[in-house]
Amino acid sequence: MRGRVALVTGASRGLGREIARRFAAEGAAVALLDRKAQWSAEAVREIEDAGGRAIALGCDVADRDALHAAFAEAATALGPLDIVVNNAMWTRYAPIPEIDQETVDRMLGVGVAAIVWGTQAAAAQMQGRGGAIVNIASVSATLGLPNAMVYCGVKAAVEGMTRASAIELAPQRIRVNAVAPSTVATEGVRAMLDDATFAARVASTPLGRLGETADIAEAVLFLADGARSGFITGQSLLVDGGISIALR
Repeated sequence: MRGRVALVTGASRGLGREIARRFAAEGAAVALLDRKAQWSAEAVREIEDAGGRAIALGCDVADRDALHAAFAEAATALGPLDIVVNNAMWTRYAPIPEIDQETVDRMLGVGVAAIVWGTQAAAAQMQGRGGAIVNIASVSATLGLPNAMVYCGVKAAVEGMTRASAIELAPQRIRVNAVAPSTVATEGVRAMLDDATFAARVASTPLGRLGETADIAEAVLFLADGARSGFITGQSLLVDGGISIALR
């Protein structure tokens, strides 16, 4: 990854932070983008203390103009982008009768529109040079979850957008893939799930544990690195401990 420039959205904590840290450890310069730049400051210091190069950027990823401006700022600071990871997500679970307008608008904005804007901005910088875009989908794109109608729909859309953009951008040597995790044991997930639900998720996973952020980051790194996955595009890689093939 030396000489490459990567941008990761939703990078201040959890999965996004681990992805950014992993890219930096491999030698890439990394732009960590979150709603507020100060949220990523600690992660940037961690990368710099380890000898890496990183910057923190802030914007609402659902705002097209703001996201395009952030991508331009990253290129000015670090150089043209080679890798973009569309990781940001805003999630609220609720039974169907309790889903409200704000929840739908926000989840579609961050989970769907932001991938459109991020793909636009990435393709503009990668044109003529090639590159890799990795979207974060979910096993929930194909497996239903109770109280997660909007979330499952958003992640199914991510997989559809991944396939469509891979076809359109292939002539420009831009590969587009997705990583589809099952439940990942982040602080945010742990806060959303009660003990019984958390234990049930573990019990339903054939490998006997939930995914860790490092598991998903390694899959993202694989799909982003043309030396490892240069003939792969338009795919969604399940990283789910076997839950998608289990009948429990």
